[in-house]
Amino acid sequence: MSIGDPLGDMLTRIRNAQMRGKSVVKTPASRLRERVLHVLESEGYIRGFSKTDYDNGRTEFDIELKYFDGKPVIRDIQRVSKPGRRVYSSVKNLPQINNGLGVSIVSTPKGVMCDWQAREENVGGEVLCRVF
Repeated sequence: MSIGDPLGDMLTRIRNAQMRGKSVVKTPASRLRERVLHVLESEGYIRGFSKTDYDNGRTEFDIELKYFDGKPVIRDIQRVSKPGRRVYSSVKNLPQINNGLGVSIVSTPKGVMCDWQAREENVGGEVLCRVF
C-alpha cells in the first residue's frame, strides 16, 4: 500500500495514539520523518524514538509519546503544507503558534528546524506542520 502523504500519515498516527492513551506508536521510517521527530524530541513534545530494522528491508520508528498529569503533551498537531498545496514562508512571515508557545516545523535549505531556529538562521522554507 502506498501512502500519498507520509508525513501526514505519521502525524495522524501520533494524534490517534494519544487519543487512545498509547505510550508507543510505530510508523514506517523515512529521512523526512526522522528529521521531524528530531525536532519534536528537541522541543520536548515526545520522549524519544528508536529505529527498528526488519529482515525484509523494512524499517520502522517506535515513537515514545509524552504525557503530563495523564494528558498528552501535544495538544494539537496539524499538517500545514500538503502534497496538493505546498505552503512556503519567508523568514519575515514565519507563523507563530499561540504567541510562541507552540512551534512550526519548517523545511529550509539548512535542514528541518522549528520556527524560532529558522528566524535565528535567517532562512525561510516550506512550513511542514504546526504543534501546540
